[in-house]
Amino acid sequence: MFDAALVKDRLIEWISAYFRDNAPPGAKAVVGISGGKDSSVTAALCAAALGRERVLGVLMPQGEQPDIDSAYALCEALEIPYVEINIGSPVQSLYDAIRAAGLELNLAATVNTPARTRMAALYAVSAIAGGRVANTGNLSEDWVGYSTKFGDGAGDFSPLARLTVTEVKAVGQALGLAPALVGKTPLDGLSGKTDEENLGFSYAVLDRYIREGVCGDAAIRGEIDRLHAMNRHKCEPMPVFEYPPTPAENHSSY
Repeated sequence: MFDAALVKDRLIEWISAYFRDNAPPGAKAVVGISGGKDSSVTAALCAAALGRERVLGVLMPQGEQPDIDSAYALCEALEIPYVEINIGSPVQSLYDAIRAAGLELNLAATVNTPARTRMAALYAVSAIAGGRVANTGNLSEDWVGYSTKFGDGAGDFSPLARLTVTEVKAVGQALGLAPALVGKTPLDGLSGKTDEENLGFSYAVLDRYIREGVCGDAAIRGEIDRLHAMNRHKCEPMPVFEYPPTPAENHSSY
């Protein structure tokens, strides 16, 4: 049985310990704010762990963002300072430069470039503010690769990476966040479709399979396994060539 109140308290303690051990005194948690459940819960946890004044929200619309009011509402509810950086122009400039180089943009480039631009903006803000960048991803999305490597998959610390969507929502409720923020339906920002419509299954189905290994639909189970295997590299450290070789390899072909 998932105890959301207990996990919430442990998360607050974990964030506090992370900053004590890995950041200078007074360092801020820099959180990209979309107004969705993950950024809302992460920002609220950081505010509880560090104090409101040590959380800096960063809103990063790409041109016009129809649901940006949710991001404003979160910052106002938590009483955290925030800045707004529109990434529309830099993303378009990069697209123009790519086309000028004779390359044709494809779906992978247009889907992932904004996420990586947002992460570049977060690290720039963090450098200016003297902070640490929060990764706001959750286990469910990471499990099936619904994140961008070096984009929203990056960060300095990750409070929610081992929690499913269902569990993140429960922690948000334990934090007292408004249902409109915790239960907001995530959209992909491109097609207007929800995450679940793009995936072809619900997070409830995915979460049960992750936690219990139970999925009544063989086709969905196969698709989840396929996505997980294909995207596992996003959540693992970058492979590196080890040199000099380890003692066990000293008698190999080196």
